[in-house]
Amino acid sequence: MKRNIKLTISYDGTRYQGWQRQPGTDMTIEGKLEQVLARMTGAAPEEAPLVIGAGRTDAGVHARAMTANVLLDTELSAEEIMAYMNRYLPEDISVNAASFCADRFHSRFKAIGKTYRYTCWYGSAKPVFDRRYVTVLERMPDLAKMEEAAELLTGMHDYKGFCGNPRMTKSTIRVVDTIRIEQSGSRIRIYFHGNGFLQNMVRIMTGTLLEIGWGDLDKETIPRIFDTGDRSLAGFTAPAQGLCLMKVDY
Repeated sequence: MKRNIKLTISYDGTRYQGWQRQPGTDMTIEGKLEQVLARMTGAAPEEAPLVIGAGRTDAGVHARAMTANVLLDTELSAEEIMAYMNRYLPEDISVNAASFCADRFHSRFKAIGKTYRYTCWYGSAKPVFDRRYVTVLERMPDLAKMEEAAELLTGMHDYKGFCGNPRMTKSTIRVVDTIRIEQSGSRIRIYFHGNGFLQNMVRIMTGTLLEIGWGDLDKETIPRIFDTGDRSLAGFTAPAQGLCLMKVDY
């Protein structure tokens, strides 16, 4: 009898082509998880258990607490499943928690909020040991201007102009209720919380905030982006390595 198990997963996305499995490559987080679960259950590769993630992080993006669920036909305990997965998963993917849950639990459809953190670095020294997890800035942005712009970015809006997929056919209306900017030494961290995010949305909002902080864009551009849905009016797409999924709310 199949049982639904909920997993909390962290990963360093540097080597991977994103979360979602893709044809022609086995270097995805989802793919690696399913390979191990197929081995554990004795399933053929084409019949591997399907892992459902709370979201689909892009290539190079990291996660501290991605939530996923999977239906498994096994008599192993949740603790044994977690131990098996961590034994055979690559060293840059970890299952941090595992528990059996209701059959109706769906990690994506049941999620009500997500927190992402984008980390920048500005300073005379190089972030040698954190270079895979921060984006190095060549100029120091004006954080006060960024905070003013962040207020305009929050709320319920049509974020089409902040979406990296020009062929998006589903609704692009989202609620971003919090954008918080913190500085600690050379690190500038931007926290985003909302009910969901479009493809590249956090990275485009980050690029927009940085360009406003540098004086390359005016904060009044933000209402125009919402009104027109014109991606070309927004800032650059910030590099993937600075982005990390921190938490999924249920």
